[in-house]
Amino acid sequence: QIHLVESGGGSVQVGGSLRLSCVASEYTYRRYCMGWFRQSPGKERERVATFEGYGSTTYADSVKGRFTISQDSAENTLYLQMNSLKPEDTAMYYCAADPGPYCPSRRRDYTYWGQGTQVTVSS
Repeated sequence: QIHLVESGGGSVQVGGSLRLSCVASEYTYRRYCMGWFRQSPGKERERVATFEGYGSTTYADSVKGRFTISQDSAENTLYLQMNSLKPEDTAMYYCAADPGPYCPSRRRDYTYWGQGTQVTVSS
């Protein structure tokens, strides 16, 4: 069982940037699918970006061109660089992991979750 700890959230104005971090308790690079999800009050948790074990990445349409997911294998850390932030990006952001190189198609199939870090974008 791995543990995931997110950090880097905070309050920022529209157009600003934040970088979220997710530290894993063990080596995950190319062994796990890693992903970022977010959830706003009253809404379902949605996938933001994923990093497949073979290195490919995917993004939700709403964040393409603004967010970048990356990994530092030496630090067992997953990042989410968020630029040009909008009020609709306000949410609790969660890091998730699942064993194996391929990411599950369903959110509920991710095995491990962090506790989340809050991002608030104000105008």
